[in-house]
Amino acid sequence: MLNRQFRCLLTLSVFVVAGFAQAQDSAVRGRKYTPPPNTAKVEVAVVKDANGKPIENAAVIFHMVGEEGKGNMELKTNEEGKAVIEVIPVGDTVTLQVIATGFQTFGKDYKIDTDSKDITVRLKRPQGQYSVYTHSDIQTSTTPVPAKTPPASSTQPAPQ
Repeated sequence: MLNRQFRCLLTLSVFVVAGFAQAQDSAVRGRKYTPPPNTAKVEVAVVKDANGKPIENAAVIFHMVGEEGKGNMELKTNEEGKAVIEVIPVGDTVTLQVIATGFQTFGKDYKIDTDSKDITVRLKRPQGQYSVYTHSDIQTSTTPVPAKTPPASSTQPAPQ
């Protein structure tokens, strides 16, 4: 009985030692692990410029350019007017674009150099377009153009 327990223990220890040696060996031959870059938490708050109230369902688009590559990501703001993203690597440059119905489109570049960044975007209502035809020195007529009279019929005598 003792001999049998000794053989089991010896077999088990051989398997453990062999497994440990194989684990060390595969670390040398396997892929080199590179940890992912540190990412930043970017919180964007979208509010109305006139009164500071949040704008819900605005499209917040991140155009990312950096060492990790290029890409775009779009989020929608919640009922508090906020969109949060946590996958942008620290050190990248992001072009932020905000589009909301009834407001001017916003766009600006941001350098993400810390592990958290809070951005507040104040959207304005659309403004009137500039036109060269609306200057005060141009006089425009507001009188209506008279309608043309129908041609004379053949039953009436022609004037002499």
